Amino acid sequence: MVIGVLGPLVVTVNGTSVVPSAAKPRQVLALLAANLGRHVSMAAMAEELWDGTPPGRPSGVVQTYVKQLRHGLSAAFEPVGGPEGKEVLIRSHTGYILDPPEADVDVDAREFERLALRGQRALAEDDVALAARLLVKALTVWRGPALADVRTGPVLETEVRRLDEVRRGALESRIAADLRLGRHAELVSELTVLTTRYPLQENLHAQLILTLCRCGRSWQALEVFRKVRASFVRELGIEPSQRLQRLHHAILADDPSLASPAYDLAVF
Repeated sequence: MVIGVLGPLVVTVNGTSVVPSAAKPRQVLALLAANLGRHVSMAAMAEELWDGTPPGRPSGVVQTYVKQLRHGLSAAFEPVGGPEGKEVLIRSHTGYILDPPEADVDVDAREFERLALRGQRALAEDDVALAARLLVKALTVWRGPALADVRTGPVLETEVRRLDEVRRGALESRIAADLRLGRHAELVSELTVLTTRYPLQENLHAQLILTLCRCGRSWQALEVFRKVRASFVRELGIEPSQRLQRLHHAILADDPSLASPAYDLAVF
């Protein structure tokens, strides 16, 4: 079984998709896939599907969706003599568990988080080239926004936000590794786009400022600081962090350490 949540929902058995076309059964499958091997309560399913305004007998409606999913699983497993749908999508006392045999499951989110963690550990241990390779590999697992073709409710939205945060952390770590490898000239356009997309993410702005400085564009780096400071004061009512302010002062003082790839934002 292949399960993909880092993009449009993918759930296949031996190459056969079992993702329903109807919105709510697809939503149930997405919730179960995002919690693979973990119990999902009926209350969580009702909250996800109806956001506090369930129909009469919501458990009966959920059971209907589960029956459809089990039928699809059984049909996909049948040609290879696999388990019945009810043996994979299991009823518990208060909900359901999607629990296929572990050895037969390929989950993109697990692969991404495994590679991202290894890459971030390598970066912390100063194995910068390995970190860059692992983090690039992790980020290429993504096929688009998480659960891009699923109408998500409050429960799945929490998981989508979590995955997005992990993705952004891996991206910032990959950029940090590239900076350490002296690849600053390659980063300007990417960081310009990212800081526009995330106008209040200070670390991305700090990386852009350092990148511009290393490209000999200190005046642009100072302009980025001016704009992000204005945004923080206007939107949040606070000044940028001491770290970002120290980076700003280092540029004003023409600190020679700024030009060395051996230094990164951790020194500020």
